[in-house]
Amino acid sequence: MTAYALAHLKNPTTNADIVDYITRIQDTMDPFGGRFLAHGPKVEVYEGEWPGSVVLLEFPDADAARAWYASPAYREILPLRLAHIDGDTILFDGVPPGYDPRVTAEKLRSQLS
Repeated sequence: MTAYALAHLKNPTTNADIVDYITRIQDTMDPFGGRFLAHGPKVEVYEGEWPGSVVLLEFPDADAARAWYASPAYREILPLRLAHIDGDTILFDGVPPGYDPRVTAEKLRSQLS
């Protein structure tokens, strides 16, 4: 099942370390089948607050996403970002092909009974 890494970067900045990090990150993701789906787009906030920016990465599965995040190559460049940008990063599974939220609703409804 496809997995994703989502980073909420709360105070994105540009400096030499960040440019170096961005230059090198794809090479850390390639061995794990990772790719960018979003990288710092303008966000429209409809509920709550979202200061900063968003990055969304896609991996073939959760094991690949975890392996990428723990990889020596990524661990080597991660301090470049952490030193300059505060944020939250999460890894999560997507939904399987053919996912129907009504099935989930039925399961939840039965739990309420």
